[in-house]
Amino acid sequence: MSAAPAEDGTSTADLVLPLVAVGAAGAAAGYGYVRRVRRTRGRTTPGGTAAPSRSRSAPRPADLDERARAALVEADDRVRAAREELGFAEARFGPEAVAPFASALREAEGELTAAFLMRQRYDEGVPGEEAARRHALAGVVGRCEEAGRRLDAAAGDLGRLRGLEEGVGEALEVAETRFRELTGRTGAVDAVLAGLRARYAATATASVTGHVEQAKDRLLFATDCLNQARQANDTGRREEAARRLRAAEGATAQAAVFLDGVRRLAAELREAASMVPAVLTGAEAELAAARARAASGDGPPDRLSHADSVLASVRREVTAGQPYDPVGVLRRIVRATAPLASGRSGVLPAAALLTARAATAAADAFVTTHRGAVDAAARTRLAEARRLLSSGAPGDRPRADVLALEARELAEQDVRVRGNPYAGAAPGATTAAPGARVPAGAAGAVLGGLLPSGGRGDGPPADSGPPDVRTDSATPPPDR
Repeated sequence: MSAAPAEDGTSTADLVLPLVAVGAAGAAAGYGYVRRVRRTRGRTTPGGTAAPSRSRSAPRPADLDERARAALVEADDRVRAAREELGFAEARFGPEAVAPFASALREAEGELTAAFLMRQRYDEGVPGEEAARRHALAGVVGRCEEAGRRLDAAAGDLGRLRGLEEGVGEALEVAETRFRELTGRTGAVDAVLAGLRARYAATATASVTGHVEQAKDRLLFATDCLNQARQANDTGRREEAARRLRAAEGATAQAAVFLDGVRRLAAELREAASMVPAVLTGAEAELAAARARAASGDGPPDRLSHADSVLASVRREVTAGQPYDPVGVLRRIVRATAPLASGRSGVLPAAALLTARAATAAADAFVTTHRGAVDAAARTRLAEARRLLSSGAPGDRPRADVLALEARELAEQDVRVRGNPYAGAAPGATTAAPGARVPAGAAGAVLGGLLPSGGRGDGPPADSGPPDVRTDSATPPPDR
């Protein structure tokens, strides 16, 4: 799998978006949970009103397909944003107070999971009959709408619990505490990543390349939003303060994803390295049994020869005294020997679980932190990988690994096809939009879906127009 192109110091230049979005720093909170569920009431497409029907006749398959893909992206974004906001609400009020909202979120996740499964089957050609395929697409949209309704039903009560429109003081303190904790972690995580690069092959750390820089970028945006939220709150602009706070919360949550990803990878690499000798031995035992079956005419000799070659190559690699990629090695062993395995060795399913879990977690983190650019196909493959991984069936694990890697590749492609009009613009610089400025960390915020994006043709959120950025554009970030 290639390194994520959007995760190095300059990779946020991979998103094509309208310049006018820059002026919407405060509009980031339009992607916050409560604001999002309000603006999507009664809608089935993102970023506007319900799609008008072309005629009284049935819509064309292409229109249904586009509508289904848009609905999946919108519903997935809403669920991810809801998780982020719920985390901050729980940190302030405790798990019991937010239990009803957590239940509503789980219900929405269940509907979304069903929608993604229908879409995955559709992409696989099931069902095959045209009328049934149209019904399947309609079912995807319906499930996404139901996920939205579950979130809508809890939005008002969650909003009243948080009480942000009445003042963001306590919530701001929670967000700033989390912000400071993450800021303090960046140096340690950078050191961990440097250690991983020294110990393992470059492919082992490719999935987290640039994570520390991206975390700092999100924290820079959060700094700007927190500063403006406090100013708005102090001057009685409660609604604007709430929007700014939600934007800061989203950016802080994504910074945590970047930093946690490095720690998670370090643990995965340690576990994988400890497993390699036993997995090699187990794989060779499986091949010995496969040879016996092949000698009696039961078994594919070509596949057996390939597996022998892979194991020999792996053994040379891990005994050469040079850095190697333990997770990648396990993946090669599993792919070569799993089709021949009889279940004699229990270490192969364990290795398959580790590689699938690592690939799925990395893909999910990428989608979370780049969701402003990622379309439905990548999210669908990721959802199927998660479903197979959670099934508990050892036979599903290799397929989950393949789908997770495919999801990551598709998501990276989505990011690469977009460029960034903010590249090279200094924070506070004005743009073509009158009075607008480039907020600190704007490029990363757009990638993360924290600023309105026209990258998928959906335009800025309908109810989250920018506040008057001209009144605070000269305010520096707080000194923390």
